[in-house]
Amino acid sequence: MKIVVLGAGAWGTALALSACQHRAGGHTVTLWARDAAQAALMQAHRENARYLPGVTLPVALGVSSARLPDAGAAPAAISSATPDSFGALIGGADLLILATPMAALRAMLTHLSACRVPVAWLCKGFEAAPSSEAFGLLAHEVQAQIAPDLIAGALSGPSFALEVARGQPTALVAASVHAVVRDTLVAAFHSPTLRVYANDDIAGVEVGGAVKNVLAIAVGLCDGLNLGLNARAALITRGLAEMTRLGVALGAQAETFMGLTGLGDLVLTATGDLSRNRQVGLALAKGQTLAQAVAALGHVAEGVYSARTVVQRASQVGVEMPIAQAVVALLDGQIKPAEAVAALMGRDPASEQA
Repeated sequence: MKIVVLGAGAWGTALALSACQHRAGGHTVTLWARDAAQAALMQAHRENARYLPGVTLPVALGVSSARLPDAGAAPAAISSATPDSFGALIGGADLLILATPMAALRAMLTHLSACRVPVAWLCKGFEAAPSSEAFGLLAHEVQAQIAPDLIAGALSGPSFALEVARGQPTALVAASVHAVVRDTLVAAFHSPTLRVYANDDIAGVEVGGAVKNVLAIAVGLCDGLNLGLNARAALITRGLAEMTRLGVALGAQAETFMGLTGLGDLVLTATGDLSRNRQVGLALAKGQTLAQAVAALGHVAEGVYSARTVVQRASQVGVEMPIAQAVVALLDGQIKPAEAVAALMGRDPASEQA
């Protein structure tokens, strides 16, 4: 199978490495980096020093920095490009993996709208709302707008890139309404150390992946303030309830949120110290500003950018999400860390099912 991973961050690199070392063999894998200098360094040193330092890239893993077509180029023109072009890179591929941040998904899907092979994205979150009166879209909703003919889906689940790159046991979910996408992702990545489950509830998988990042900031805040394990358990459990309510309102199946991309991803991201979103919460609890917390990471923390959009989307469908709302107020500097916790714990009594 010819696999092209578009995006050389930590997660894209880890999955490219995993596919390259797949037990079935026969996978030809290329990792594409937008930054030509980064690609040259990876090629020369067989290491992604910026995102996965210390992890050796197999010699068989190709690295490319083929230039993207101009924004105005017709998607159909990609296939007829020169041998060292982006079109040549993706030409003949059996599977395309989009490992770009959510903010770059729309542009990348525009370039790929004429493709006829399975496409799967790794990003988690809602696209930023175009205005305060509008709401942001999930990845599959962006795809329906930009590239409705794509056979596409998401690869998601509780996973830290470093552990996948090291070959530590991990379970993911291949989500799509298209069976061929689910089957292709399983064939590409399922191995003794990376188990891939199929799920046709892409709305549920994507809501779980988006909301858990916001909730992880809240749990990091709780832990940074040393509020204890009881408080952590309460936040995770009530956060799961918020996530489920929003997902069901957006057409997801409630049972999806008890699986890997709901409860599983929430627990990992909220409690694992490799979680960037958790680290943001910990930093805010120590009195750092949001700018300081994000700068110290050196990576994207999707919860910071999608929190407001999560709340906007919830409001649009009439779903109350007090934890997510508190996170937004905290990120906006409207309240201090201790005030965010006080606001949540001081809410009026209610039924647990509410």
